[in-house]
Amino acid sequence: MKTVLIIEDNLDIRENTGEILELTGFRVLSSEDGRHGITLAVDEKPDVILCDIMMPGIDGYQVFKELKANQATSSIPFIYVTASGERNEIKQAMEMGAYGYIRKPFDVDELVRLISTCVEEG
Repeated sequence: MKTVLIIEDNLDIRENTGEILELTGFRVLSSEDGRHGITLAVDEKPDVILCDIMMPGIDGYQVFKELKANQATSSIPFIYVTASGERNEIKQAMEMGAYGYIRKPFDVDELVRLISTCVEEG
């Protein structure tokens, strides 16, 4: 069973996304903030990371940078999930090396397809 780590500060979004992914056959880990998410990623080595950008404390960009700098987590595919649809943010995320970028509210099928494709390629 493939594992997805969700790093999302909004409880409803985190729980709903986790439920959806569990129902489609993924093992789900979740974190309410970036610092804890980094710790979970290092300890659990998930197959994919879904991460919000705008979070208190450290944002999704910093989470990405720290995980990519760590040899133990540098190869884990990273997908940004955010409410922002600004072109410059999408461009920045992809230029940093993110696997994907999906906007909230997202289409469930689109999210599952993106994660499944990511896992199959990894």
